[in-house]
Amino acid sequence: MLDQYFDELKKELSLGINKKGHPFRYVTLGTVDADGIPQLRTVVLRQVQDDLSLRIYTDSRSSKIAQLLQNPTASLLFYHPKKLLQVKVTATASIITDPTELAKYYTGVQPNSKKDYTTAQPPGATLSNPDEVSYLEATHFFTIIAFAPTQIEYLQLKRPNHIRASFTKTNDEWEGRFINP
Repeated sequence: MLDQYFDELKKELSLGINKKGHPFRYVTLGTVDADGIPQLRTVVLRQVQDDLSLRIYTDSRSSKIAQLLQNPTASLLFYHPKKLLQVKVTATASIITDPTELAKYYTGVQPNSKKDYTTAQPPGATLSNPDEVSYLEATHFFTIIAFAPTQIEYLQLKRPNHIRASFTKTNDEWEGRFINP
C-alpha cells in the first residue's frame, strides 16, 4: 500500500519539470544561515533524476550557496493546491563546480533567463532603484545545486483521514512507513 504513495510523489515531482504550470515547478527551499536562522525562498525545480535527486539553478554568489557550503542539509517543500498534496524532502546539497557540466546546462537556459546569472552585483546587494540592475556581457555566475534526498514525507489532506507517510533512504533503498498526520 505504501508503494502507491511513493509512486505518486515520484510522478508529481517528475511532472514538476515536464508539465507546464504544474505546481511542483516552484518549490520552497529551506537552508540555515550562519546565525542558525532558517532561510526560505522559492526556487525553480530544474531536474529530477531516477534516484529522486533534484537540481536547481542559481547565481553562485547567492546566500544559499554560502549557507549550503556551511551546512549542506536542506529542506524542499512542494505543495499541490488542487490535490491538497504536500511533499517535504530532506536532502544533502552539493554545489556542481565542473565547468563542462555547468556549460552544458547553461547553454540550455532560455536566452531571456540567462541574464539572471549575469548581474554585475550579487543577489541581495542594495540598490537605490530597481532599474539600477546592470548586467555583464561576457561573465556569468550560473551554478547548479544538486540535492540528494535522505527522507521524503508525503501528506495528503483528505477526509475522513489525512494520509501521511515517511520514506527514508537507506543503502540506496527507500523504506516507508505510515505516520500519524
